[in-house]
Amino acid sequence: MHKTLSIRWSLIQAVGIVHSHPASRCKGTVLWPWQAACSWRKGLSTTNRVKDATAASESDSGSGSVSELSQDALLRDFAKIPVERIRNFSIIAHVDHGKSTLADRLLELTGAISKNAGQHQVLDSLQVERERGITVKAQTASIYYKYKEELYLLNLIDTPGHVDFSNEVSRSLAACDGVILLVDACHGVQAQTVANYHLAKQRNLTVVPVLNKIDIKHANPEQVCHDLQLLFGIDPAEVLKVSAKLGTGVAQVLERVIELIPAPTVDRKSAFRALIFDSWFDKYRGALNLIYVLNGQLEQGQDIQSLATKKSYPVKSISVLRPVECGVASLSAGQVGLIACNMRNSKESIIGDTIHLKNQSASAAGSYQPQQPLVFAGVFPVDQSKHVALRSAIEKMVLNDSAVTVKVDSSPALGQGWRLGFLGLLHMEVFCQRLEQEHGAEPIITAPSVTYRLVLGNPKMIRQQGTDTMDISNAALFPDPSSIREYYEPLVMGTIITPTEYVGQIIGLCVERRGLQQSSVNIDEARILMKYVLPLSEIILDFHDRLKSISSGYASFSYEDNGYHLTHLVRLDIHLNGRPVDELCRIVHSSKATGVARHMVHKLKDLIPKQMVQIAIQACVGSKVLARETIKAYRKDVTAKLYGGDVTRRMKLLRQQSEGKKKMRLFANIRVPHETFINVLKR
Repeated sequence: MHKTLSIRWSLIQAVGIVHSHPASRCKGTVLWPWQAACSWRKGLSTTNRVKDATAASESDSGSGSVSELSQDALLRDFAKIPVERIRNFSIIAHVDHGKSTLADRLLELTGAISKNAGQHQVLDSLQVERERGITVKAQTASIYYKYKEELYLLNLIDTPGHVDFSNEVSRSLAACDGVILLVDACHGVQAQTVANYHLAKQRNLTVVPVLNKIDIKHANPEQVCHDLQLLFGIDPAEVLKVSAKLGTGVAQVLERVIELIPAPTVDRKSAFRALIFDSWFDKYRGALNLIYVLNGQLEQGQDIQSLATKKSYPVKSISVLRPVECGVASLSAGQVGLIACNMRNSKESIIGDTIHLKNQSASAAGSYQPQQPLVFAGVFPVDQSKHVALRSAIEKMVLNDSAVTVKVDSSPALGQGWRLGFLGLLHMEVFCQRLEQEHGAEPIITAPSVTYRLVLGNPKMIRQQGTDTMDISNAALFPDPSSIREYYEPLVMGTIITPTEYVGQIIGLCVERRGLQQSSVNIDEARILMKYVLPLSEIILDFHDRLKSISSGYASFSYEDNGYHLTHLVRLDIHLNGRPVDELCRIVHSSKATGVARHMVHKLKDLIPKQMVQIAIQACVGSKVLARETIKAYRKDVTAKLYGGDVTRRMKLLRQQSEGKKKMRLFANIRVPHETFINVLKR
């Protein structure tokens, strides 16, 4: 029997069915004859590709990706890479200028991902990012690149391009020494390009200008280079011209990054100190923290302490993102890595916090502060039985998005909930969409509002508040006008870049939204850059959509906080048959009160169902009624049983019905369905 088996095994080896390709993890796997031919061809083609890639890298001038065979060795010696051969940089640009596509090509060029992975925008891993086609979360990847016979470690951060996610950009720049400023060769410099450039310059970061999409037929690289020189003083000869889609010129980008961006200024001989610049939640490991090591070295098993909370934690695991998570033994100064250390929520894992070894003193790592929220909205559970689940989902999301602020709130119509602060309307929409997709929550979102500042004149209220100023975003808490001395509303400085043929319509839109023009600069003969001071309450809803509509999509818009401005505000109340409904009141500018009042009463007329009594819907400012609609009552035909006789009999029945309606109106409660409040209050 044994002899028969050995003969069969010899025959199997003779026809080459044993698969022992060096790249295979399971060597010596036996394949059946109908699988052998396909496997042999596949193995041969793979071998040829490896040979071709090796030959290409050998023929190159000392530059290229790192062989897969040395990855394990590189991870073992990860912490020993010299500081001089480390580069930390971000890619910044306006939205849809090709940041994620360029990141894909850089990952492919360095061997971090395969060229035939079948997935585009690898770093855009969230479902909401793939559905909307935009980056909403900064993502990190550590890659190796061989340049002039030296191996370099490059820590790449792909950042969002929309103004509502500028907090992600500023947070990422805290861990960088330089940036790639990516500009679309077709659309040229746009609003967020300007904002991100100045953000990088404020931190004294080295800027590597790169022009993307040069392969498109109507690209105009010469004109865009001229715009970069005019706006930022960048020499056109220094601008790299690439096509991230085709991979043209991408290798030169990495070489320019290594040549121009300096190595991190760190000290590996001093005690360990690191900056937390990102975090997210893992249901098995708790809060995971992405850190930038400034001093010393961190090893698995050591105890670290938070400078902000003074709590200490054991380091359970250390890893790097390549972009998939790969475990390493330690991290040294200048490197970026991911640690798991039993942190549980956003109160323990604080973005911008400094961590150090337990029982050692340390100073703060940096001055990073999250941006202040501009737009506020109420978030409530559909049913109060789901309150705990929604609270848990919000806590996990806030851990991943440090720009969101959370305060407990309540509404007589919607119950217990929270008032969340966001950087913009898109930021709010994406946050709520992620709540639904990633945590299965079903939140009710109220209409967004802004925070107003009131200067009080009532001595009693000043004593109660402890100060003469009051910040308010909930109209139900708006005090009596006689107690207020001055009103202030938040302003933003908006930057609009548009083709000149749309200037008239855009100026009209800005004037309609109570904007004041500050400056106007011609970038070239076809485009103009305008700066407007605008009230934040006028732009948070549909300003961006209107701007894109009237400019056929060519205008771009970004904004930044510009403080508070003296104004005149009123509280718009909704009355149903003379009784105020606090849940439906809102704060509006006095010049917009009549328009908002008419819109509100028309909407309520459609939403409130008919009842046994007539309902008068009134929108009032103080005692003045600005708009009114009436919902007629159900009416029974009391004259149906009459078949003749005197008209006085008919009139008597109608008069009795009318008197009954009046009597009912005196004590009847108007029933407003819960769904009506939701439809009025939500966006």
